[in-house]
Amino acid sequence: MNAFKPMENNTNSNYDGIYDIIIAGAGCSGLSLLYSILSTPVLNNQKILLIDRSFDKSNDRTWCFWEAEAGIFESLICKKWDRISVHKNSFSRTLPTDPFIYKMINGLDFYNHVLNFAKQFANVYWQEANITSIDKDAENAIVHWEGGMAKGKKVFSSLLPIDQLYSISQKSTDTPFLWQHFKGHLVEFDSNVFDANVARLMDFNVDQKGATGFMYVLPLTNRKALVEYTLFSKTILQPADYTVEINIYLEKHFPNVNYEILHEEMGAIPMTTRSFAKSSPPIYVIGTLGNAVKSSTGYAFHFIQEQVKQIVTSLVNEKEVQTEIHNTRHQFYDAVLLYILYYDLMDGSEIFKRIFEKNKATTIFKFLSNTSTIWEDFRIMRSLPTRTFLPAAIKVLFRRG
Repeated sequence: MNAFKPMENNTNSNYDGIYDIIIAGAGCSGLSLLYSILSTPVLNNQKILLIDRSFDKSNDRTWCFWEAEAGIFESLICKKWDRISVHKNSFSRTLPTDPFIYKMINGLDFYNHVLNFAKQFANVYWQEANITSIDKDAENAIVHWEGGMAKGKKVFSSLLPIDQLYSISQKSTDTPFLWQHFKGHLVEFDSNVFDANVARLMDFNVDQKGATGFMYVLPLTNRKALVEYTLFSKTILQPADYTVEINIYLEKHFPNVNYEILHEEMGAIPMTTRSFAKSSPPIYVIGTLGNAVKSSTGYAFHFIQEQVKQIVTSLVNEKEVQTEIHNTRHQFYDAVLLYILYYDLMDGSEIFKRIFEKNKATTIFKFLSNTSTIWEDFRIMRSLPTRTFLPAAIKVLFRRG
């Protein structure tokens, strides 16, 4: 698909008033918020400014998530699976996901869909620029960029550069900070080698690199799949290191079969309960900056959508905007699991293997989505050794108190 370019007559220079909403950052969270606002009739006539350093998007990432029903981006789904598998040594289990479906969206499809939808609205304005600061006066938020500025009644910002995140992760603190980092190859073989109906969610039979490592295999057809080497660890690898592990894995599982690499993607997602920034009305933080990422796993897309729903509901009801979504008992569970992984109190691959060995995929998905019941939480916790988790839970509880 062709990359989006904003209309010439809808640039920021054509409006010098105060915007109702400014969205700083056109990534997943910013565009999800824009799409949801424009899809809501009582909100879609507001003056909105979208700012990003570039609207020339690429297919830089893939988002996977689970849903029990069709979502607002259902038309963008490029592949669905109703079964997942998990592997560790001799343990291998395939689980049906019903009523959930595991879904996949390509980044460029998402970007183009939202931006082309927004292009239809004359009240949406565009500014390609590097934002230098965001502050506020007595009544409004003010966004400054190289060569200009704009005022807004509300500003939603997702801007947190990866180099700044990495600097934060290396600082001494009592709050654990890990990375979920990965590199993926979209590969296509010259013969049928995959079961296209099963997503290999975690295959721990790879080099753990002294942390928690697994291969993530998402077959799009019997010949084509996204094969991604993923780790939960304190430091990020060099690009070539991921490639080595992917090559070893493919050679091991599909020897003497030819394939070509169609596409590559890399990413790093913070796993921490540490807060990067706090909303201070009329400036609100969203996405990774707004702690939408699940700290124990790095899952983001689902929680970004939940955060957006919460924001839009507040706007519709003219209530104070709330961006915090991890404010349940699940945040405590996340902190305990993160503590155990960070201090290497139990092998991460063994933790996830036990969870998938003793529970249904439905229960696990609900737990990972922060929608499980107390009884379902108990079933998950019962999968894990009390001698490890109870002391960790006590430490986290007193540290939070």
